[in-house]
Amino acid sequence: MTNAELAAELNRHKPGFLDLLGGELVAVDPEARTCTFHFKVPLDYCHSGNVVQGGFVAAMLDATVSHAAFAADRTIKSLATLELTTHYTGVTRGEEPLIVTGQVHKMTYKTAFLDGEIINADGEITALVRAVAKLGR
Repeated sequence: MTNAELAAELNRHKPGFLDLLGGELVAVDPEARTCTFHFKVPLDYCHSGNVVQGGFVAAMLDATVSHAAFAADRTIKSLATLELTTHYTGVTRGEEPLIVTGQVHKMTYKTAFLDGEIINADGEITALVRAVAKLGR
């Protein structure tokens, strides 16, 4: 299966809340153990005008790093986030194109250690995540 075919397959099975946040998986690289989503969050998920609510920022990061794990190892059937540490380094704005990347830092049979970031239209990192997940096979 090519990377584009894998990305299309993962997109077909993505959770519906990612559509609500304007998310689409655009690239995976199983060898590099990475995943990239594009998001354009509607203003309905913002406060103070166009500031994306922090829980939605964390959700975008969590979903992206999880998809990186699924892409890296096709034997994974389920994934449960055990720990998610989000660092907000700037303002993530709604109605702005966002690039969200995730990477598997380390993976054992039952556990994955994951990293991710959100980059805004100006190329600035607005949030970082470190996560630990339990893998089901």
